[in-house]
Amino acid sequence: MTRQLLLASRNTKKLLELRRIADALLPDLQVLGLDDVPAYDEVPEAGATFADNALLKAREAVRHTGLAAVGDDSGLTVDALNGMPGVFSARWAGRHGDDRANLDLLLGQLADVPDDRLGAAFVCAAAFVAPSGAEHIVHGEMRGRLVREAKGDHGFGYDPIFVPDGLDVTAAELSAADKDAISHRGHAFRELAPLIAHALAD
Repeated sequence: MTRQLLLASRNTKKLLELRRIADALLPDLQVLGLDDVPAYDEVPEAGATFADNALLKAREAVRHTGLAAVGDDSGLTVDALNGMPGVFSARWAGRHGDDRANLDLLLGQLADVPDDRLGAAFVCAAAFVAPSGAEHIVHGEMRGRLVREAKGDHGFGYDPIFVPDGLDVTAAELSAADKDAISHRGHAFRELAPLIAHALAD
C-alpha cells in the first residue's frame, strides 16, 4: 500500500515548491495537494503566528481526509516594519494572493527607508499532523535584504525583490534547485522530513 502525504495548500506555485522539496526528501511517499482529495470548507487563516496557521491547516486536512498532512504558513518579515507583513504577507494589499499588488504596496511603504535598513527574512512554519494525533512543528528562515526593483521570473510572492544573504541576485533569479537549497521552506522541510518518515513508518 502506497503511503500518502497531503500538503494542505491550493496555491499552485507554493504547492509545486513544496512537492519538489518533499519528493526529494521523502521519495517513497505519494505527495498529494488539496485538489487531489475531495473538497472541504477550509477555515480562515486567523492565527496570530505562522505556527498557528500551519497547525490549523494540517489539523483540518487530517480531520476531513484521514490522511497524514503537512500545513505550511510562510511570509516575509521586514526589519524596518517591525516584522510585518508577517502572517499578512499573502494579503498585504487587501486581496489574498495578489502578488504584484502586495509587492508594490510594500515597496511604497519602504520608499523613505534607507537601503542599509532593508534587512528582511522569509519565515516558514511547517506542521505535520498524523491521523494518530502525533504533531510536529518546525521553522525555517532565509535571511536577506530587499531591493527596490523587481528582478527575475522564477519564484513567486516577494521573491523578485528579496536578495538572500551571500548572493547578489534575487530569489526569483535562482533556479528551483538553488532556491530549495537555501529557502525557508527547504530548511523547514529538511527538519520535518525524518519526523514524517518516522511517524508514517509506525
